[in-house]
Parts: sequence; C-alpha cells; structure tokens
Amino acid sequence: MKYLTRTIWLLSLVSLFTDLASEMLYPVMPLYLKSIGFSVVLIGILEGVAEATAGLSKGYFGQWSDRVGRRLPFVQWGYGLSALSKPMMAVLQLPWWVFLARTTDRLGKGLRTGARDALLSDETTPAFKGRVFGFHRAMDTLGAVLGPTVALFWLAARPTDYHNLFLLAFLPGVAAIFITLLVRERSRAPSGKPIQPFWASFSYWRRAPANYRRVASALLLFALFNSSDAFLLLLAKQRGLSDATVIGLYIFYNLVYAAAAFPAGHLSDRLGPRRTLATGLVLFALVYAGATLAKDPLFFGFLFGLYGLYGAASEGVSKAWLSNLCASTDTGAALGTYAGLSSLAALGASTLAGFIWFWGGPALTFALSGGIALLVALYLGLAQTEHSKA
Repeated sequence: MKYLTRTIWLLSLVSLFTDLASEMLYPVMPLYLKSIGFSVVLIGILEGVAEATAGLSKGYFGQWSDRVGRRLPFVQWGYGLSALSKPMMAVLQLPWWVFLARTTDRLGKGLRTGARDALLSDETTPAFKGRVFGFHRAMDTLGAVLGPTVALFWLAARPTDYHNLFLLAFLPGVAAIFITLLVRERSRAPSGKPIQPFWASFSYWRRAPANYRRVASALLLFALFNSSDAFLLLLAKQRGLSDATVIGLYIFYNLVYAAAAFPAGHLSDRLGPRRTLATGLVLFALVYAGATLAKDPLFFGFLFGLYGLYGAASEGVSKAWLSNLCASTDTGAALGTYAGLSSLAALGASTLAGFIWFWGGPALTFALSGGIALLVALYLGLAQTEHSKA
C-alpha cells in the first residue's frame, strides 16, 4: 500500500492517540461537571461555546494554512492545545477555568482540522483519497474504542476518581505531540490569497467551485438534522439498558466504524464517493427507523453496528470527495470551511433534536432525521458532479 506514506501513517497515529485521550473523558465529562456543581443549563452553555469556537475557527485557520503554504505548524499547535487542555481540567474546578480548558481543547481542534486534512490530501492523488481518508478515520476511531475502554477499567477500579483520570489522559496527548514532531511536510507555494479576518471564516464559500457548494450544501442539510450520538445512547438508556451496556454499545459502534472505515474508503475509490455516501445515508435512515422499535440489547447492538457502517461510509468519504472538488491551493480552506459549518450545523441539530424530543417524543425526532437522510441520499444518488466517479 504505497499510497499510505510515512506522513499519512504519522498523522493517523497522532489522531489515534488524541482521540484516545479525548474519549477517555467523553463518558465521564457530564458526571465530572455535575460533581463540581455545574447545572444542566451550564453544561449546555459550556458545550455550545466550545463547539462554536471549533466551528468558527476551522475555516479561518484552514485558509490561513493555504495562504502561507504550510500545514504542519497548525497541526502541531492544534494537537498541543488539545493535549494541554486535559490536565487543565484537573487543576481548578472554578467555572471560568473549566470554560477556558474546554475552549482551549476546541480551539486546538479548529486550529488543526483544516490543515491536517489538507496535509492528508496533499499526500495522495484523487484515485486514492478515499482510502487515505478512510485509513485516517479508522485509526482515529480506534482511539474512540480504546479511550472509553480505559475509562471503564479506571472507574471500575477507582470510582469517581475523575481528577487523576484527567491527568492520565494527558499521557496519550503527549505521545501525539511527540509524533507530530516526526512529520515532514512537502514544500508548496502559498496560495497568494489574502488571509480573511476571523469573522469572515467562511469566506471561501463565495469563491468555491459550484460543484463543491452543491455537494457541501447537501451534506450540511443533513448535518442540520443529524443530532448528537448522545440521543441514540439516551434512547437505549430509556429502554432499560444498563449504563455498562450503553457504554458497551458506544464502544461497539466505534469498533465497527474503525474496522469498516478503510474498506469504505477503498470502495469509494472504486465505485465513487457519490454512491458510497448515499449508501451510508440510507444506513443512517434504517438505524433511526429501527431505533424507535428497539427494546432489547441484541437489537440495539445490531443497530449500533449498522450505525458504525454509516459512519465509515460518510465522514472520510465526504472529505475525500470535497478535496477533489477544489483547487489544490485551496484545500485547507475548503475542508476547514466544510468542517466548521458542519460543527455549527451539528450544534443546531442537537438543540433542535432536544426541543423536538421534548415536544413530540423520540419517535418524531428520529423520523425527521431519517427522512432528511433519505432525501439527501436520493439527491446525491442522482447528482452529477465533475471530478467524481459515477
């Protein structure tokens, strides 16, 4: 597999260790925040500010990396900030400090995302981008399998010891920083375009090719109705599944995702990203339709397995497709803009899903998301775009 260069391997390992650190804390973060006095409303505000920080900064730093013709500094500083945020959570329990730590983590994600994805794109050709992004997603998601597993073992042995868990999560973050120092970036010419101010983070959209806007618009429409995975986990909990079973389902979902991401990327290179993405969205609709009927752990396990296949056929494939629909000098801005808008759409989707769940119940929430997924799948299945295989 010559297309998996040294840089691709190193960046994938960096993502694995970073996600391991983040996912160690994912299951316990709400418990920790409540234990230090955060209300549900304050937790919601915290997550909203954090996600908005990531969303607004992805496009800005992505186009900045295009302008200067360098990706690596953004990657190194981005992963560095995310690693630093983990022990910060254990230092003080004051609300303003927790907000600072969480925002530092999301700023790090915004700083690195566009540049890292552009660096992956720069390392390969259009014929292999599905496999490259699929491999990266597989390694990243493997971290999402290992992280909650470590947290489960830790909390089983040391219940409520959140403080030391935050310190423990710093170790894989340090490993990620060290690996970024081994990456060597190919020289490239600056784009020559001026750096837009921070409030114009998404200015690339106006000059983006029509095909990019067409595909990205469809995916963003879906993102507006694709609520957080937490709602699936919440439904499983409401149906009587234990906490350990719910976390086990989350781990199983990530395990399937990690195992299927690279084959899905390979499939998209062979059949085209359009068909692969449309298939993934159909799987999403099936999961959301089945979730309202599921009651026992086995059926939920089947659905979470399908959900992992959907994830494998969507995120990496969409990045590979969009990177082929823009100029090589605009890859950072193109992928950063899409990632940023997706983050903001996801924030709106979860808020909307919460209101619909409250007023109409889970069945209406899942039916609406599944219906939009089918509409977008139909559009992508029929759409014709340049530079993409049919």
